[in-house]
Amino acid sequence: MRIDIISPLPKLLHAPFSTSILARAINKKIVEIHIHDLRDYSQNKHKKIDDYSYGGGGGMVLMIEPIANCIHKLQNERTYDSVIFMTPDGEKLTQKTANSISQQKNIIILCGRYEGVDQRVRDLFVNREISIGDYVIMGGELPTLVLCESIIRLLPGSMSNSSCALSDSFQDNLLSAPTYTRPAIFKEKKVPDVLLSGDNKKILEWREEKAYQKTKNKRPDLLN
Repeated sequence: MRIDIISPLPKLLHAPFSTSILARAINKKIVEIHIHDLRDYSQNKHKKIDDYSYGGGGGMVLMIEPIANCIHKLQNERTYDSVIFMTPDGEKLTQKTANSISQQKNIIILCGRYEGVDQRVRDLFVNREISIGDYVIMGGELPTLVLCESIIRLLPGSMSNSSCALSDSFQDNLLSAPTYTRPAIFKEKKVPDVLLSGDNKKILEWREEKAYQKTKNKRPDLLN
């Protein structure tokens, strides 16, 4: 899988891709990450990428030309399944969304900043808009990292135990059952006997029941 990220502040993106599962997936060539500095695509001598909003109002808006230049260059080199814009008014990121995008080959992710992007970018180039929640932060870089991690961990070979991803919360519309590790007893709190029994059938049944009860108590909306 190849992911191209377009950002006005690319330095925010580099460190997370150099550690843990993300770095391992890159080193194993399971995924390619290419980060593009939007200023490299500005034809302005001062590398300007934003301007005042027509009609007035506070804040600056990312201009269409640098974004168009970058997307055109990438699309002339290969075919992309999705051009994604991270924005608070997009569709909510869910496990189902991550599952579907992880099946794609090439995607572009555009990070917004300031008061957003010229609407014509969204009209002409973007075919999917994604939000990580009903709140606003400074830009699209952190949401992009959230999306990338949710996708990359699903790619075969990214995780040392691929079955972990299949048992995550939300994969089957249930939250995960409680988990335990050593010691078996801590401050009189004991690990449930069934998990120490070695009976895989009973353990599976216990986990399914606990997952259902946890979902019913915390997120009953998922059971619908």
